[in-house]
Amino acid sequence: MSQPRDSGDAEPNEAEQSNEYTFEDVSVVMGTYNEEQAIGKVLTDVEDVTDGKAEVVCVDGSSDRTPEIAREHGARVIEQEPQGYGVAVREAILAPDRPVVVTTDCDDTYPMEQLPEFLDLINRGYDVVSGDRLYHGAEAMPDFNRLGNRAFALLASVLMGTRVHDTTTGMRAYRRDVVESIRWTENTGLSAELLIRPLMRGYDVREHPIEYRERAGETKLDPIEGGAAITKSIVKVCLEEQFR
Repeated sequence: MSQPRDSGDAEPNEAEQSNEYTFEDVSVVMGTYNEEQAIGKVLTDVEDVTDGKAEVVCVDGSSDRTPEIAREHGARVIEQEPQGYGVAVREAILAPDRPVVVTTDCDDTYPMEQLPEFLDLINRGYDVVSGDRLYHGAEAMPDFNRLGNRAFALLASVLMGTRVHDTTTGMRAYRRDVVESIRWTENTGLSAELLIRPLMRGYDVREHPIEYRERAGETKLDPIEGGAAITKSIVKVCLEEQFR
């Protein structure tokens, strides 16, 4: 795994990559649930950064105007009864047919202006590019959440035997064959699973520093219940991958 810090690891062989992807090859996907305060800003940012070329897919279980706003911005909206974060995002990553899939959240915490950096790293040969929110300190993140995210990364690092820095980030880019080759099982802990399984199966994974902003709107995840579910998922997924 190539780290955002200087690790000395060799990068994937660019000469072996036959395709130079553009934003016309990219789908930006997200699960959305009552995010009418932020969804318009997020989709405008995606449109501006990609010059309107990236496809946007929202799997939505909202009771507010989120899906209406998304459609107004040209997004493809897949309606789904609310079943949790992982169920929505799993459907979102499997829905597109473009060769590069980028996940993000719809609460305006992630920097869409860094999408070109993620696409460049995919074009340099990485299979997964994972945004590292903690590299710059993530000062906009509540202290309890920041501590929990560092603990999740430490736990995953110990269990995998490979250092990772942010296991629960919502901003990642994947080659589509990666997301289609793995059976995803987790709900609240899907964000960690989406990093752990590719890494433990030998895919080229790169953590890349990103800025993290204060969220718009109210969080839907209880930090205690959510933290316990994520911890359970990390242990479960790591053990499954070690013994598969």
